[in-house]
Amino acid sequence: MTRSEPRARIDVVVPAHDEADRIAACLDALLVAIDRLATERPGVDAAVTVVLDGCTDGTASVVERYPVDVLTTDRVGVGRARTIGATHALRAHDGEPAARWLAHTDADSRVHERWLVQQSDALAAGAQVLVGAVVPDPDDLEPVVLERWTRAHPPGAALGHVHGANLGVLAAAYVTLGGFDPVPEHEDARLVARARALGLRVDATVDLPVVTSGRFEGRTPGGYAEHLRQQYGDAS
Repeated sequence: MTRSEPRARIDVVVPAHDEADRIAACLDALLVAIDRLATERPGVDAAVTVVLDGCTDGTASVVERYPVDVLTTDRVGVGRARTIGATHALRAHDGEPAARWLAHTDADSRVHERWLVQQSDALAAGAQVLVGAVVPDPDDLEPVVLERWTRAHPPGAALGHVHGANLGVLAAAYVTLGGFDPVPEHEDARLVARARALGLRVDATVDLPVVTSGRFEGRTPGGYAEHLRQQYGDAS
């Protein structure tokens, strides 16, 4: 019997704090993306780890319906939650994959159906970090606020921000970088800043943006929700 070739693997890490109303849409989108990956890149495996970060609502009961790994923690904040999820994902696999990649998104976000194909292609191309774009869910924004955002982001414009809702990291690079800082916000930007400072290959794309919540009150004090509120204001 010939030994099969080792396969590449992408592990998706999703931190969640009280996202019972949104995490089903997140996980539905990820399952579609996994199916699309299997069709377009059959040599790449994928799995999802959800970290329930001190949830006090019904998030856990929603997540238990999905074929994902689930970790439960006290409220540790998004930086530590991402690290806990990544550590688990890197330890929990069968065999030795040819290459490992960590893809990060958020529980209030929906990835494009080809998002994991995009992550896989970044891995194959030799990227060590992939910084992706996000767009707010238009259903969450008042028309005047959506119009302000649209004017500021014409199609194809480089968005220039780092978002944990759309971020990929080569596993070896992630280990070199020491994982995410145990901070309540900006853990994503800090990781990418370290990668750039070390001269790692950091690719960026505005293709296939992740749709994330357009709410003005988020789960971190200075996250995307606060960015939307400060930059685009209320509907007055």
